[in-house]
Amino acid sequence: MRMRGEIVGYKEEEDYKTEEEEEEREMVGGGLPESKFVVVGYALTSKKVKSFLQPKLEGLARSKGILFVAIDQSKSLSDQGPFDIVLHKLSGTKWRRILEEYRLTHPDVTVLDPPDAIQQVYNRQYMLEDVADLNLSDTYGKVGVPRQLVIEKDSSSIPDAVGKADLRLPIVAKPLAAKSHELSLAYDKFSLQMLEPPLVLQEFINHGGILFKVYIVGEAVKVVRRFSLPDISKRELAKNPGVFRFPRVSCAAASADEADLDPSVGELPPRPLLEKLAKELRRRLGLRLFNLDIIRELGTKDRYYVIDINYFPGYGKMPEYEHIFTDFLLSLVKQKQ
Repeated sequence: MRMRGEIVGYKEEEDYKTEEEEEEREMVGGGLPESKFVVVGYALTSKKVKSFLQPKLEGLARSKGILFVAIDQSKSLSDQGPFDIVLHKLSGTKWRRILEEYRLTHPDVTVLDPPDAIQQVYNRQYMLEDVADLNLSDTYGKVGVPRQLVIEKDSSSIPDAVGKADLRLPIVAKPLAAKSHELSLAYDKFSLQMLEPPLVLQEFINHGGILFKVYIVGEAVKVVRRFSLPDISKRELAKNPGVFRFPRVSCAAASADEADLDPSVGELPPRPLLEKLAKELRRRLGLRLFNLDIIRELGTKDRYYVIDINYFPGYGKMPEYEHIFTDFLLSLVKQKQ
């Protein structure tokens, strides 16, 4: 025969379990109620969505309490959300204006990154100015930029302009707009007039055919090796006149991380140097999502050059990007609490 107290106790326990189960059903994302998710609105090209928003990233993000929500560009941005973070990589004056207005009216939302700051690294005339002004030099090494010249028009004037600027051959030619990754290599002065402005001309620096891609996600810094253009000797310069075009030099398929490299060529730049460089450029550029293409001058141990800066690069090619990126997003929310 059951006592009344036992029956009541059992009912209380049953109610407790029911409430607990209900609460558990409402809890998602690593213990966060759905209403408390960190909502990241994204406005990305279809290509960027495919490479960046991979299932593994979205799954890990959800387990950490982060939801990625596509922004509908046909609707008012203010009518969507609410967002905690806006992640974007779209071009066009109209989009920049929309985003700037949104930042003013929604100061509590973190926009990655400010449109005006992004524009600077989209133009190779100004892209490397902050690196040059920084003139970073310490016990770990020296970081600079190649000597360069901007040509806006009139290809016939290029040989004289290169001569006056005293740039050494061979010359790397890159489109002025950094949205294109194509480049050309001009071996002789006569061939320079075959180039098509507007472009930036940089002195080519022998670097052992290895480039260091330094990914920056907030305060996190990750570096990988990529194969690059091979070194060029004076003999090759004399034998190979003309302009050679390369659609894209560095990509994930050209990874050199597993290659058997001469230590003088393959050794990664010192971590303290990269962290100092990343910290200074985050502050100067006003960006938190970018990467640096860095080379080490052949025959030196500590002479480095930044040859390109890319905003919101292909993070899908960066090892462990899912963990690094989700931790970064959570840190942005914690900073506001």
